Amino acid sequence: MKATVMHGPGDVRIENVPDATMMEPTDALVVVTRAAICGSDLWPYRGYGEFGETGNRMGHEFIGIVEAVGAEVRTLKPGDLVAAPFAISDGTCVFCREGLHTSCVHGAWWGGTTQDGGQGEAVRVPYADGTLFPLPVGRDDALMPSLLTLTDVMATGHHAAVTARVGPGKIAAVVGDGAVGLCAVIAAKRLGAEQIILMGRQPDRLALGRAFGATDVVTARGDEAVEQVRQLTGGHGAHAVLECVGSGLSMRTALNVARPGGAIGRVGVPIAQDQPRLRVRRPMRNPSRMKVVVVQVRHQAIVQLIRPQPDHAPPAQVRDA
Repeated sequence: MKATVMHGPGDVRIENVPDATMMEPTDALVVVTRAAICGSDLWPYRGYGEFGETGNRMGHEFIGIVEAVGAEVRTLKPGDLVAAPFAISDGTCVFCREGLHTSCVHGAWWGGTTQDGGQGEAVRVPYADGTLFPLPVGRDDALMPSLLTLTDVMATGHHAAVTARVGPGKIAAVVGDGAVGLCAVIAAKRLGAEQIILMGRQPDRLALGRAFGATDVVTARGDEAVEQVRQLTGGHGAHAVLECVGSGLSMRTALNVARPGGAIGRVGVPIAQDQPRLRVRRPMRNPSRMKVVVVQVRHQAIVQLIRPQPDHAPPAQVRDA
């Protein structure tokens, strides 16, 4: 079968690779019908990452049709249309039961050198019952492009908003105007934020952000950006900050635009060598009230978006750092 393989920075190829096959009775075989490219794919493309001798298989957000299931799979059958979140999880371990599927004790990540990637013709799905989410529509449904966003970017943006405690009357600041950042704007709007400040630099994306609900746009970076957010918030900062980039600068910005008692939902994939130590540049009236939320995207985000929960429900299973 054909699949996308990244061999090094800027070196992406479509190659023939071994066909995806089931290996365990808990596996499913999924034929990919839709796949997307994630902003996190750009980190290795730009040189932040390691590569195997035969390259890294790519893709962790995809939709497909179940072609076959193992003998121990109970919730899926051939022909089902399914969405795959970006992490593999068994759905039953101590962390999965707490809603922290990305910390599953048997979990793994798509692609790389050990797993099939979503940017291929088919995927072997380990722990299919815990990993895959059936979709209640046909494969050619008009909503398919939107449903694809639930495999990562929309669920990630939504989860950032929920864990940052976005709610009615709150001020939300979204750091980053990529796909996740734009979805975070949608999520903040859905959750009732009164003011949504989008921080980015791409005119086309910022225009989309305004259409999705951003009330203000900040195009500056660093200290100038922080000062502009302060001015837009009466000098106090945002109640909820949604960090959707992952760079050191974006995290420092997030820390410095949060008001005392505010929360940061951090979903940008971090570049390890570029991360700040948690030092806030401006003095805070009560530093102990700053809450940084360690975000772990989970299946529950998809459940909430496909099967809407009561409006403005409080976040569950938030883990403080």
